[in-house]
Amino acid sequence: MYPGAIAAVTPDKPAVIMAGSGRIITYRELDEESNRLAHLLRAAGLRPGDHIAFMLANHPLFLAVAWAAQRSGLYYTPISSRLQTDELAYIIDNCGARAFISSADLAAVATSVTAATPGVETRLMLDGTAEGFESYEEAVAKQPATPIDDECMGVDMLYSSGTTGRPKGVKIPSAHGPLTEPGTLLQLIQALFAPSADSVYLSPAPLYHAAPLRYSLTFQRLGATVVVMERFDPEQFLALVERYGVTHAQLVPTMFIKMLKLPEETRTKYDLSSLAYAIHAAAPCPVPVKEQMIDWWGPIIHEYYAGTEGNGFLYVNSHDWLRHKGTVGRSLLGVVHICDEDGNDLPPGEHGTIYFEKGGRFEYHDDPDKTRSAQDPRGRGWTTLGDIGRLDADGFLYLTDRRSYMIISGGVNIYPQEAENVLSVHPKVADVAVFGVPDEEMGEQVKAVVEPVSMAEAGPGLEAELIAYCRERLAHYKCPKSVDFREQLPRHPTGKLYKRLLRDEYWPASG
Repeated sequence: MYPGAIAAVTPDKPAVIMAGSGRIITYRELDEESNRLAHLLRAAGLRPGDHIAFMLANHPLFLAVAWAAQRSGLYYTPISSRLQTDELAYIIDNCGARAFISSADLAAVATSVTAATPGVETRLMLDGTAEGFESYEEAVAKQPATPIDDECMGVDMLYSSGTTGRPKGVKIPSAHGPLTEPGTLLQLIQALFAPSADSVYLSPAPLYHAAPLRYSLTFQRLGATVVVMERFDPEQFLALVERYGVTHAQLVPTMFIKMLKLPEETRTKYDLSSLAYAIHAAAPCPVPVKEQMIDWWGPIIHEYYAGTEGNGFLYVNSHDWLRHKGTVGRSLLGVVHICDEDGNDLPPGEHGTIYFEKGGRFEYHDDPDKTRSAQDPRGRGWTTLGDIGRLDADGFLYLTDRRSYMIISGGVNIYPQEAENVLSVHPKVADVAVFGVPDEEMGEQVKAVVEPVSMAEAGPGLEAELIAYCRERLAHYKCPKSVDFREQLPRHPTGKLYKRLLRDEYWPASG
């Protein structure tokens, strides 16, 4: 299914509801808008396999732009609306975009990259115009609302959020098949989460991220309504579930933590009975946080582990998780291997790099070195996302941390995720990052940077309290030796922490 088929049956049904403004895009509007833009892109000379990029916040027409590329056989790259000139120019140039779409609220940065992106032939701007950009509304209004003659399936090419260096473009092969062809993700979602045309999917995260984008498009394939939050607010999320009878939502652990820290009277005043599937991924969830969420919402919480690369997919429901606390699931796509530095398989319980065998194929666009670094050293075709973990005897996977975040102190490997999980549930902690900083004797020592609930409490007293709290729950060598405080940590709205930005402050530039 796709918007055209849904529009033919239920044209006035909401395809998108914007949570803040209340603006509704019906399936007829979604279909016609995406058709017009598809015609415009064809008229501009773009053919299947070509590339467009767009930088939008959670805009009412975000998904229409994505559908235009999806039904035109194009590669399309949604770009974070938080990026600045150099980052934006790099992605547009690297992906080879021939068209670039943005909006008036982002005009300053959108126009700043024009000279650095000469390959872009078509520039469109929503909600206004700026130098070098044509009005999106005026341009698409001239185009037919009917489908283009050569409709075929396109695919996203998303870039990593740059938490560990230059963003990487994840390129997945596209066969340009028919729009009605069900993909792997649609089949997984149907099997696990029972979506239908009656479903209401709440998306609280930026749509330019892989999971919100792909799940929103997939639910629209089935004729469901997608409620889009312009930005996440914990109480507004609860209110939206009640207001729209939300059946499905996808979150990240930081959102759970923020909702759990709402006052009890706020958490309990909303009717959440319609919510049948609360899906989470993107980052490890501290065990106490998930226990509290299951106590609050019941066994409707579902977790998966996967990456933008699509090379594997693990899943666990609430019942299995309670029997294997801390797991991110068992594999439904790809065979999981835990390997040592030489690519040898490790037995259950041993920590090592997570590889997928027989998973989806991908490459890092225009970067063969990074593509090779994601492949196993013994040339068996296995691929990795760079995460460290272990399997238990039943085949459930437990994440340890990302390899790039590992701290080596006195020759001992320390995975900072353990200390982060402990400190994140302290009542005076709003957010926390743990990483290694230079130490003349030990090589590295463990540092915590904390965003306190109240900056008025930041200081030596709270530092000592947090270190003691961690040491009561973990081996001392895994706990921070010192704690610094910030008003806000550099966390992406998708829940990913820009830990690299924090680490760079503590390490010499030459290092």
